[in-house]
Amino acid sequence: MLGLLGFYDELDNRSGQPNGSIRDAVRPVGEPDEAKLVAYLDGGHVLIDVMESGPDVITGNPHRHSPGCSSLLTDGSWLWRRDFPHYVETHHVSLPHAFTAHVRDLRHRMPTIAVAQFAPHCDETMPLVGWSSAVPWRSTATTLVPRSPGAEG
Repeated sequence: MLGLLGFYDELDNRSGQPNGSIRDAVRPVGEPDEAKLVAYLDGGHVLIDVMESGPDVITGNPHRHSPGCSSLLTDGSWLWRRDFPHYVETHHVSLPHAFTAHVRDLRHRMPTIAVAQFAPHCDETMPLVGWSSAVPWRSTATTLVPRSPGAEG
């Protein structure tokens, strides 16, 4: 199963989301390497691209990830919403130690994912975040290669 980041009650119409309330995760300051962590999250592999828009659930304002906010991204070990980096950089939401250690071990570089090894983990995780209709996950690619820095996506 993939680790889950940013699946908060306030971001879904169903209560009891895996990461609880976003208000409980807000902190006054972020990790020392927060900018690198945000860049890592921004560079995730897109699994599901959703064409919708949503405001910051704390302030009510639009933000850079408002378009496609509930699209799903991954690094092969963790799964998060497209808008999660916004909450990390703006509200310094807490990050699990296992995630920060994982990203630091990768020197903040998004890994290439072998689809055949990744797909079973994706399939068992998707129902937990309300995407049972996306199971089984299929890709025509054999690997997911990180986008170039600065690439749109």
